[in-house]
Amino acid sequence: MSTHISVPPQLLLERILTLEIVRVTERAAVSAARLRGHGNEKAADQAAVDAMRRELNKLPIQGTVVIGEGERDEAPMLFIGEKVGMNTGPEVDIAVDPLEGTTLCAKNMPGSIATMAMADGGTLLHAPDVYMQKIAVGPGYAKGVVELDASPADNVRRLAKAKGVDPSAITVLVLDRPRHSDIINGVRGTGAAVRLITDGDVAGVIHCADPENTGVDMYIGTGGAPEGVLAAVALRCIGGQMQCRLILDTEEKRERAAKMGVNDPRMIYGIEDMARGDCLFAATGVTTGSLLSGVKFRKDVIETETVVMRSVTGTVRYIKGEHRQLEKFHLD
Repeated sequence: MSTHISVPPQLLLERILTLEIVRVTERAAVSAARLRGHGNEKAADQAAVDAMRRELNKLPIQGTVVIGEGERDEAPMLFIGEKVGMNTGPEVDIAVDPLEGTTLCAKNMPGSIATMAMADGGTLLHAPDVYMQKIAVGPGYAKGVVELDASPADNVRRLAKAKGVDPSAITVLVLDRPRHSDIINGVRGTGAAVRLITDGDVAGVIHCADPENTGVDMYIGTGGAPEGVLAAVALRCIGGQMQCRLILDTEEKRERAAKMGVNDPRMIYGIEDMARGDCLFAATGVTTGSLLSGVKFRKDVIETETVVMRSVTGTVRYIKGEHRQLEKFHLD
């Protein structure tokens, strides 16, 4: 099913917000980076949440958090449904993962990022905090080249054929979890390689959009639904395909999803189902990974690296920040 997306001019996110959301992820990343290697996931996440919320509330937007830190009763800040911004300007949906890879940050391991997305109001999938099956590939392939319900081996062979290579030239990124053993075995059975990551499946999905530089052709596995929507926004901007399905395996989860507008629990979502309007995506490195450099604390300068993307133009910017006014990173 092809979805034609047209964005009326009056719905365009203000171009100025492209740089504004960079400030939001920069502040969150710096706050989390102060706690790198301290072994305290909760404290690092809370530091990122506090900073991100503080910066979001300075923006000239009428924002609603649709992907956040959890349902209202379990998250004190950036909960689903929370209003952020100065209550002026465009109505926007906000999706946040203030610290993706909390464990990576706590252990000072590569690849943790602070990330968020902003889209026209009412255009992001309101996904409950449940697991989601995901498959993603980069740009340049015919629609439907891989399918969520095909076997991992079949998807590898289909992708290899489309790419004009032997399956042994394909690399698939998979979260290293016991539940993925069948996927891993299926991929390796074709002669393809598996690259395992311990955490961070927003960054994981983005890797397959740039196989020339990352060496990753496809992402397969089960991860958080909120991270799935964030990754879909990034792929809307840089190209690629993604198919996802919410795992609603209990009555409680089905009820929670229904309250958020999910009518068909078995539905397969494409990128355009998860992110329909004009959207922006930003991520700042907390610990250095293959996607972004981490925060560097120097004597008089804090250095950050951020990627920011916009779907309507397809522009991707890498922004290296050198921050000299260090007090802006401290609490108000």
